[in-house]
Amino acid sequence: MSYPELLLSNQLCFLVHRLERAIGARYKPLLKRLGLTYPQYLAMLALWERGELTVGELCEALHTDSGTISPMIKRMESAGFLKKERDRDDERSVRVSLLPAGKALQEHARAIPGALASCVVDSETEYWALRRLFTELLDKLEGQDCGKGDS
Repeated sequence: MSYPELLLSNQLCFLVHRLERAIGARYKPLLKRLGLTYPQYLAMLALWERGELTVGELCEALHTDSGTISPMIKRMESAGFLKKERDRDDERSVRVSLLPAGKALQEHARAIPGALASCVVDSETEYWALRRLFTELLDKLEGQDCGKGDS
């Protein structure tokens, strides 16, 4: 290899990709018991935290777009977890709210964060340090034009 900076094993993005897949694999059996996929779980977290949201607010909370959210909402509505309806004050806006079955899932989901954290960190202090590091990395990446136009 002429360029060690191009080794797959040296790529931060590849390590993040592997980490994401490993975390997803740990979530899968826990979420299956609830009848949720990982993206649906994230949507439920936002709704449990904030209550009723517009589709736009949900997209913003999850850092995604309506093309991704809309089919997911439809599936969750079919499962009886939430409902969507046009906003009475603004017909262009669709509001999403939890149904009793969706609210009830919150109690069953309470153990999930701890179960995942126990696979990754050994203490609460380590958890908060890791969370702080991830937040700092995101702030740096989202706040800069890193690598744009460089050759």
